[in-house]
Amino acid sequence: MSTGELAELARSLRTWRDRTDPAEVGMAVNAPRRAPGLRREELALLAGISIDYVVRLEQGRTRTPSAQVCASLARALRLSDAEQAHLFRLAGHAPDRGRISRRVPAGVRRIVDALHDSPVGVLDATWTLIAWNPLYAALMGDPSALDLGGRSTLRRMFTRGEAMDRVRHTPEERDALARSLVADLRGSTSRYPHDPELSALVADLYATSAEFAELWDSGVVAGHHQSHKVVEHPEVGEVELECDTLTTAEDDLRLLVFTPTPGSDARGRLDLLATLGTQSMHVSPSPRG
Repeated sequence: MSTGELAELARSLRTWRDRTDPAEVGMAVNAPRRAPGLRREELALLAGISIDYVVRLEQGRTRTPSAQVCASLARALRLSDAEQAHLFRLAGHAPDRGRISRRVPAGVRRIVDALHDSPVGVLDATWTLIAWNPLYAALMGDPSALDLGGRSTLRRMFTRGEAMDRVRHTPEERDALARSLVADLRGSTSRYPHDPELSALVADLYATSAEFAELWDSGVVAGHHQSHKVVEHPEVGEVELECDTLTTAEDDLRLLVFTPTPGSDARGRLDLLATLGTQSMHVSPSPRG
């Protein structure tokens, strides 16, 4: 980033923070404020980055923020599509057919908000969770507490044994899911040949997981569309769901939409979860700055 881009990024972040109504993004307002908008510590909390990193960004004295950090800031600040594009360009992440989009367009946010009766997660083309709605957080656990490895479906699958902590798979279901995810990821490598994070993910998993290496060497390319899930929730018990994967055309995002398995009691359990208290839709926090 040039000095001018750093200065413009710093100015824009300060402007966007000052105009953001704390109440609209779920922050409690219990007393009069000396200045409008979000405090730096509130922005840090919402975006999942350190306060010190927010300070350095707003003072123009930090390295280029990652695409994940930009996505987190954009969601926390409720940026429009044009503002998101401006932020990504300033940070050196201009749209490129060879690189993966981590942007969550306003249209996708509206769809996720509208599907409030269903748990919905939004993932990028590396199968990394970048946004979710309140019912997803209630069902799967608060994703804002997860590190980068915890948000990556593939890292969890091949280094921790399961793609999601609360999901129970039979051995056959787990193996089928692993094959499907690797086949989908291989397709992403041809669409995004210059994305460094995708290349690093493949190289790391290939070096650390014999299972991944074997599946990768098979050369299979396919999309991942639908699967059956049984979620073991600590408060409401087993929730039996169907998980459909919808892919957006422009940004190649994956929307995971969970619906009750016909004949199960999952609808009542999801309704109960909705009353237990959850968070508003969030872009996933990024690695600490």
